[in-house]
Amino acid sequence: MAKERVDMPPKIRELKSQLSKAGFFLVRTRGSHTVWNHPALPKPVVVAGNDGKDAKPYQVRDVQDALEALKDQEKSKNEGTSL
Repeated sequence: MAKERVDMPPKIRELKSQLSKAGFFLVRTRGSHTVWNHPALPKPVVVAGNDGKDAKPYQVRDVQDALEALKDQEKSKNEGTSL
């Protein structure tokens, strides 16, 4: 009997790596909570959990939303300068 493939959630370290690669910088750490900022975005992103743990769906969504907002910000900035 074949097992159905279930996508594994990313690890916390993968979310932190995505933020770092996108230009976010670590502002502070308290316990397992890390706070990430980006100069172009007003809201920080908080990632809670130890690096080896699976990320919760809301954490994945928060990081994806922040990366998408950054992408939109850069897109609108580029559209404004091309005129």
